[in-house]
Amino acid sequence: MVAQPGILEILGIAGSVSLLSGWRLYLCVLATGLAMHFGVLPLPEHLAALKVLASPWVMGIAGFAALCEFFADKVAWLDTIWDTVHTLIRPVGGALLALAVVDPSDPSTQVIAFLLGGGATLLAHGGKAGARAVVNTSPEPFSNIAVSSLEDVATGGLLYLAYAHPVAAGGVALLLLALCIALVITAKRILGQIFARRDTA
Repeated sequence: MVAQPGILEILGIAGSVSLLSGWRLYLCVLATGLAMHFGVLPLPEHLAALKVLASPWVMGIAGFAALCEFFADKVAWLDTIWDTVHTLIRPVGGALLALAVVDPSDPSTQVIAFLLGGGATLLAHGGKAGARAVVNTSPEPFSNIAVSSLEDVATGGLLYLAYAHPVAAGGVALLLLALCIALVITAKRILGQIFARRDTA
């Protein structure tokens, strides 16, 4: 039996999954479901609620959506539309994933996880959308494809790290949080400069 994670590990996993959902919600759902289906990530009894993600129906829908996102994310104008639509979807999805990680016998902690999970996902989504808005101003398509592919790989790798090594999940969450805040600040500054130049042109 897998050892029960402590409160810090639980918060780390919830935070990591929420933040990564802001980048790739459907990939997070699909990867978690596949890992549990094939026994790659045996979760403790405490996280039994996440087993619903291993349902063939859930994995099928998540897989189709992840495939659509994979291709949409590589095209600049389509990526912008996709991110705009998912401004509401990703925070709700990230909040629900965080909720599934927290002990269902503690309603107050579940409410906190839901609120903080949604907020973390929204922050990550804002960082991603802002950074991609800057990249999308480039006329050539290669930078957009490269950044998108990096996000795909990073999401999969960090998600595995968070689940396979709960102790490290807290560090992953803090790293992602710092990165998302930096992306939001940098994107805001660069976009402000771009629009300022256009106004003076």
